[in-house]
Amino acid sequence: MPETVQQYIQRIHSFVQGQDPLAILPQTPGRLHSLLGGLPDSQLRTRPASGRWSPLEILVHMSDVEIVVGFRTRFILGAPDGSPVPAFDQDSWQQVLRYNEREFAPTLDAFAAARDNNLRLYRSLTEDLWNKYGMHSERGKETVRTVVTMNAGHDLNHLRQVEAILGKNVAASA
Repeated sequence: MPETVQQYIQRIHSFVQGQDPLAILPQTPGRLHSLLGGLPDSQLRTRPASGRWSPLEILVHMSDVEIVVGFRTRFILGAPDGSPVPAFDQDSWQQVLRYNEREFAPTLDAFAAARDNNLRLYRSLTEDLWNKYGMHSERGKETVRTVVTMNAGHDLNHLRQVEAILGKNVAASA
């Protein structure tokens, strides 16, 4: 049974569990480099099962999400409260944008640069700006704080997925 929107929100928030998102977010590019940087290209592109994403596809998705989150944050900050914020279809992007054909190093570099740029913005925000909100087309009201917290949980979720895939691959080759 597919996860509901509320279940997804709760699961992603559970990864953060009271931690400061601004302490989680800067660590992710380095963690991805440590996990994936030394892997052969074939292992980066191997899907653990049918319908599951490879480590490279997860990285490309995270890089694209960083762009989306940066846009959403800027949109919310510059628009009247309650303005509509569109969702996107991650599976469509993965297929149409051919995530598994991308290159590791430039993708990680792009992710790290977008993350650094977004973190600079987040660190400059006043309390009033953290509380500005938009209406996400699937999840409803989201403040800037919610968007940033969800992104931190999203990072932790995908880092766990990558670790599980690599554990599976290591166990399979042993």
